[in-house]
Order: sequence, then C-alpha cells, then structure tokens
Amino acid sequence: MFRAKLIAVVSALALVAGSLWLALPAAAASLTQVTGFGANPTNLRMFTYVPDRLAARPALLVLVHYCTGTAAAVAGGNGRDYITAADRYGYVVVLPEATRTEKCFDVSSPQALRRDGGGDSTGIMSMVAWARARYNVDPARIVVSGFSSGAMMTNVLAAQYPDVFSAASAFSGVPAGCFATTNGSLWNSTCSGGNLIKTAQQWGDQARAMYPGYTGRYPRMQLWHGDTDTTLAYRNFGEEIKQWTNLHGLGQTPATTDRPQTSWTRTRYGTTGTRATVEGVSIAGVGHNLPMSGQIAYAIAFLGLDGTTTTPSTPPSSPPPVPPSSPPTGADCRVTASVSAWATGLTETITIANTGTTAVDGWSLGFTLPAGQAITSGWSATYAPTSGTVTARNVSYNAAIAVNGSISIGFQAGHTGDTTAPTGFTLNGRACTVAS
Repeated sequence: MFRAKLIAVVSALALVAGSLWLALPAAAASLTQVTGFGANPTNLRMFTYVPDRLAARPALLVLVHYCTGTAAAVAGGNGRDYITAADRYGYVVVLPEATRTEKCFDVSSPQALRRDGGGDSTGIMSMVAWARARYNVDPARIVVSGFSSGAMMTNVLAAQYPDVFSAASAFSGVPAGCFATTNGSLWNSTCSGGNLIKTAQQWGDQARAMYPGYTGRYPRMQLWHGDTDTTLAYRNFGEEIKQWTNLHGLGQTPATTDRPQTSWTRTRYGTTGTRATVEGVSIAGVGHNLPMSGQIAYAIAFLGLDGTTTTPSTPPSSPPPVPPSSPPTGADCRVTASVSAWATGLTETITIANTGTTAVDGWSLGFTLPAGQAITSGWSATYAPTSGTVTARNVSYNAAIAVNGSISIGFQAGHTGDTTAPTGFTLNGRACTVAS
C-alpha cells in the first residue's frame, strides 16, 4: 500500500511546472553539505545555501523537499525562486534531506509528532540551531516552507516549535498530526484521502499536544492547495485552515476574500495585509503540482523574506525619547483595531496605516488598555508593560511603513469583562485617528 501511494506521489510530483531543473541559479554561492550539526536521530542530511552577499542580521528559511526529493532537486526545481531571492535579500536557506528509501519526511510516528521527540523534526531543529549560531540569524525571522511531504513537515515544525518560527508557508499539505499512525507506517490513507475530519478545536488541540504547556503565540501560516488534488485531497486544505485559525484564536469566517489571479481564491483570517495571521490560497483546476509560476513570490512576501533590514530584533535597552506633552496636531497615522473575545480572553488585531507624507522607519505605538485587560502574548511587535498604558515597538522585519502603507500587529489578552479596544493611539508620539 505504501509503495503504491508513493508511486502516486512521485508521478504527481512532476510537480514543478514543466520540468525539474537540477542546476542552481547562476551565482557564485552553491549548496554546501554540513555534517556534525547536532542531534540527528534519523540520519537526515543537512545542506545550506548562503548567498555571497549575506545580510548583517539575516533571516533563515528552512526549505523542506517532497517525497523522492533531495536538497539539490528542490533548490534547483520548485524551490528555485526561494534560492534566487536569497541572493537578492541576503537570507540563509537550510535544506534538510531525508535519507530513508522513499525520501519522505516522517510526520506519522509518535517520535515525529512530539517536540524534541527524536524524529525528523529533532534533526531539523539541530540544523536551525547550528545555522543560527554560525550566521548571526535574526531570531524574529526564522521561517519554514515545504512542498507535499515538506508541506506536512512545515505544519509539524510550526506546531512543535512555535517559539522558534515566526511564519510558515505550506504547499499541498495536511494539518499537523493528520498523518499520525501507530503501526510504524509513514503513510495514512485516511488523512491523504481527506477523510479525517475534525472540529477546529480538535485540530488545534492536536497541535497543542505536540508542545504541552506552551501558551505563547503561534506562527503566521500560509496554506496553498489545488482543488483537484487527489494525492493529498483538497479537503485537507479546509482542515488546515481550521487548525491554524484555532491556534490563533480566530473564527472560521475570513476577514477578507479576493482573487490575486483568475484561478486563485485567497482568504485571510485575523489580519488582512500581506502578512496575514492565517492565509489560504485555493487554486482551481490544479492537482498535486504546486507551486506554480509566481506563487513563491507571494510566499516570500508573506514570510517576510523580502527585506534586508538589520534593525535589532529586540528593543533597545534605553527607553525612547519622551514624546512632547502636546502631540502635533493633524494625525499622520490611522489605526484599525478589531477584537475577538471569549469568556476570559481575547485576541486583538491592530492595523497601523501611514497617512503622512514621509515613510516611517522605526516605530512605537502607544495605547491604553481597558481596565482588567492584560496581554499574555503578542506577535509582530514587543509589548511593555502588559496592562494599562502600553507601548508596542516594531520588530526587525516591520520597522518600515511606507507612505500610504500599513502593517498589522496583534496580541492575546485576558480580561475581567471589558472586551473593548484600546484607546489613545499614538505613533512615535503623534496622535492617530481611529477607524470606526
């Protein structure tokens, strides 16, 4: 059964819009194999791609191949655009390579589905730790992307190590834990056929069980799927969306729906900009052969790889200058705040738009929380203190806000009854208007 399914995966994974180019882009940099990188219980191979012009504080992309794939095949084939973008933006790419006969990643065994459990994910995280130490990686910009088997591993890594990864992009995958088996097999026909249906809460709980006791934020997640996929059935796309919206405390109703291209339907949940909290892209008339032309460009933007900012990822030790007691009149910013609340908690998304005539380079957003609210975790900014009058400061990848541009941040908080949005928004000491 496994062999038959694997053959189906192999034939479907002619995957790469035409043919699979094995040559890397014309550049001096090349794939380099790394050995002795740390704990590696399943004997994975590690490869890196480090551009000649490396950013001073580079992002790190973990790029995970499909069944039957290799690091070289994914770097020169369907992941090629990630490699050429690394030359442009100066980020590091780590490419794990499976060595078992089928060249699939284990997302099925109990060891694979537990943080530091001794499966493939344990070896991959050793690779991440090695690269972080060697290349001065920005810890706020460690991201993961993969295709098919690699997309399944992308979901697993994001669920097991939410404190490491800031974002993920999965092409033709399944929810984290969907492929779980008890017989040692790496194939789960119920899941692959799209017949494992759960509630959003059940999927969220399955992911949370991979890192028990964790209460922080989860990575932003981008999900891609063709609606005629029969290798990893299209129904898995909806199940993935259930899981990741639940992990972010969001409902199943999209905040926005649009069509970036004729055959694409994109839904965004939570935040609605380029780096949405959760984003799903369904592609009509396409099977198990993603990504196709142009898709990785969207993934690069979503993952925050399209920048070379070297702004420190942690706020400076000294406080910023105290703003004047009377902020200048005429706001240069507009804030939109949306709250999703439940019994004792809430999540809040804040979108900051630059309505001025000059770009913002480095920002702090001040606001006052209602009495009884206290921030427990946040994303896309640092928050201090956690109650009362709060200041949110940019992280490395979103320090710039272009004229007429916007960025989105958010947090989770507990409350004692008042679930209204904050008040008194200021951007770098200048009062903002608040969208109604």
